[in-house]
Amino acid sequence: MAGRSNVVGLSILAVALSVVMVLSFRYISTLVVHIFVTLLMFGLLFVTGVLWWLYCDHIYDVSYELENEKENAKFLLGFSIISTVISILIFIAIFLMRKRIEMTIQLFQVTSSFISHIPFLLLQPLWTFLILLFYWILWVAVLLSMGTSGSAQVSSDGQVDYKPLAGIRYMWWYHLFGLVWTSEFFLTCQQIVISGATVTWYLHRDKKKVQHPILSSMSLLFWYHLGTATIGSLLLMLVKIPQIILMNLSKLLRKRDNACTRCTKQCCFSCLWSYGKWLRCLNQNAYTATVINGTSLCTSAREAQALMEKSPPSVALLKSSGVFLIFLGKVFVVCFTVFGGLMAFNYHRELHVWVIPLLLVAFFAYLVAHSFLCLFETVVHSLLMCYAIDMETNDGSSEKPYFMDQELMTLIHQSSSDPETVKARPVQNGEDGTELRPIARAD
Repeated sequence: MAGRSNVVGLSILAVALSVVMVLSFRYISTLVVHIFVTLLMFGLLFVTGVLWWLYCDHIYDVSYELENEKENAKFLLGFSIISTVISILIFIAIFLMRKRIEMTIQLFQVTSSFISHIPFLLLQPLWTFLILLFYWILWVAVLLSMGTSGSAQVSSDGQVDYKPLAGIRYMWWYHLFGLVWTSEFFLTCQQIVISGATVTWYLHRDKKKVQHPILSSMSLLFWYHLGTATIGSLLLMLVKIPQIILMNLSKLLRKRDNACTRCTKQCCFSCLWSYGKWLRCLNQNAYTATVINGTSLCTSAREAQALMEKSPPSVALLKSSGVFLIFLGKVFVVCFTVFGGLMAFNYHRELHVWVIPLLLVAFFAYLVAHSFLCLFETVVHSLLMCYAIDMETNDGSSEKPYFMDQELMTLIHQSSSDPETVKARPVQNGEDGTELRPIARAD
């Protein structure tokens, strides 16, 4: 509570930076991308350097013998190491993806052109953020109540400590799990609404007859797909947590080499492979297929994955490049928000373990950036999924013309190593399970 003004100010900064990133992607160009990537690289270097400097400043300070200062220094050391590793990995990824920047820019220009036909899509992240903001305020209020629950005890130096009641410490983990799951649920609802509007527009021959695609998509969400959003967000949580546990377990087993540990490692790798297959299916394409066909989440995920595997490799490369650029936008928001937090909290040394509020601000900044930039990520996934369905059900003839416009077709053909293969792709009839078809969408 003592640092609430700083937390509120940093949250507003995260919102402002997210809006700037949305406008940058909306009016994207080669110059904008180069400026953005350059600022991001300098920002990562600067934040990493400041973190190491603050760590050295803490350990050589005269007040380092205090227990609170040792806790701050410990957290700063962890932040510094994590920031260094992330910066190195991002620099390597930027270097490897540098040759696909032009194609990625063209992809976002096509996406921006599509969003211009449904301009109210730009307001969807705002409504989602307001709902998330209300929930986060409620979550923090409950967190503070849990932190001060129990019997108050006054120490000899005049400080008040709270002895927690039985079971309260375990409720913290439940509270944290609820934060991530509920936030993912709201974000999944936003993805379904944007996917529905994208599918409605794409799978109509006469675009002028499309009326209120966002309201139509919202009605579909509330009437048919709330369970899909709940189960989808929960499955992602339940799948990712065992994956993290298995990865840490496999790292621990590497230190010992005997028959038992080798067998356990093989079991861990097998489970990780299975979880990897699940995670590949449970993505945005599953929600798009659910909106189109009205099938269950698992059925839609399996069919969407099978359909995307039939698409040209250039489609997967385009999607991965676009998702990576959006991820850099999220890192940009978090990076400069954390930098502002370092400057704000470092001058409030009277706060006990001030790194904890900074960690909370960094988490909220990522969720805010994800909420805003998820618009472009969802539209990219939905457009490429609709393209795969279009190629699956149509052949470009006068009897079965494509739904896609010329701009998207040109982009796919330019990014493909063999454009003729894309143009002359044989028509499939959905022999692998239920056919993905635009029910009640196409004219």
